[in-house]
Amino acid sequence: METAALSDIGLRRGNNQDAMATLIAGSQEKFEERGHLFLVADGMGAHAAGELASKLAADVVSLTYSKLLDRKPAEALGAAVQDANLQIHTRGNASDDFRGMGTTVSVLVLLPQGALVAHVGDSRVYRLRGNRLDQLTFDHSLVWELRAAGHVASEDYPSYIPKNIITRSLGPNPQVHVDLEGYFPVRPGDTYLLCSDGLSGQVKDDEIGKVVIALPPKDAVQALVDLANLRGGPDNITVVVVRVTGPLAAEGTTASVAAGESSGTSSRVAPGLWAPMGVLVLAAGILALLGQSVAAAASLLGAAMAGAVALLRGYGRVRLPFREGSLGKGPYSSTDCTVDATFVAQLAQIAQQLEDAAGGADWTIDWERFRSFQGRAEAAGRSGELVAAVREYCSAITFMMAELRSQRDRTPPGGDSPADFEEGW
Repeated sequence: METAALSDIGLRRGNNQDAMATLIAGSQEKFEERGHLFLVADGMGAHAAGELASKLAADVVSLTYSKLLDRKPAEALGAAVQDANLQIHTRGNASDDFRGMGTTVSVLVLLPQGALVAHVGDSRVYRLRGNRLDQLTFDHSLVWELRAAGHVASEDYPSYIPKNIITRSLGPNPQVHVDLEGYFPVRPGDTYLLCSDGLSGQVKDDEIGKVVIALPPKDAVQALVDLANLRGGPDNITVVVVRVTGPLAAEGTTASVAAGESSGTSSRVAPGLWAPMGVLVLAAGILALLGQSVAAAASLLGAAMAGAVALLRGYGRVRLPFREGSLGKGPYSSTDCTVDATFVAQLAQIAQQLEDAAGGADWTIDWERFRSFQGRAEAAGRSGELVAAVREYCSAITFMMAELRSQRDRTPPGGDSPADFEEGW
């Protein structure tokens, strides 16, 4: 895997109430038991309440899930989210400062069986496969609930319906209904993205997909945060990107083992089945010599069944297939993210506006490097290499935003600061 995560305070908030967690299995045994876990939580509440709620969700879910080894992964993950909900609720009721605090939580676990998702609230989990971005979670928001009930026909819902009202979260009540989705088959090349609504509220699904297609995870999370901030940054922004580059494995193990291929000792048949298998094979040979072909075939079938039992018990690391959507009803939306000239032009316009604003404010910028990104982007666009053009324009935008942020402390009193520019974008 390639993974990257970034959380940003945004431009309008005094503190960051988002939290995230990454728990990578450190051994093949741990991977097979619990897989790799990724989490995003978006806290709600006055003062430091939302920050505490999201941190509790991140800490408790990760710890509890890893401890419940006597339960199947889906059951353990649901119980871990319920435990986090109860702890947040109890902590909130114990203090007037934290009363009523809550948080969303979206969890992705990558297992040998597939991808498993647990979800409460409107933070999201996406899967990018090829040029298609699937939203694997259902937004527990007023807008989505009305749409599911048939009261809103499409995305063009009336303006009087607030977008930021959620219908479910961790903390307000002692119990909460947790959505479980999966197991979704995992293929090399799949990319998963978790985010708070600080991203999804400002950057459209197709734009998210196009950026992730064009950039490696580390660059993609920064570019997405920058785009959300350039569009006002009204909320905290948290993004986690996980790209599957090959058959899933624990850290330090070989891909062949994680892919389910037999190796050395693990492919041997269980010793307790050697005797019955040998007897059945021997009986089949004797019966065949005696001309009893039907009985011989039955004995061979019995030997084959004994071998199958050994494999299904895990001796050959053969895994039963899991049907996509066996839990939940996801995916809930699919978006074509094919990179096109329109998106390239949008990024080019943003880069040009950044250049104009920085030049007009007389900020100190490494213009040579910025224009090198622009030049490569323009050349790629002219030659029809649209993915490369997106990559270079995103690099130009990210570079300029980093340059502007680095100058905040050097802005003289009364001068135009990069923060002023971003606030008014």
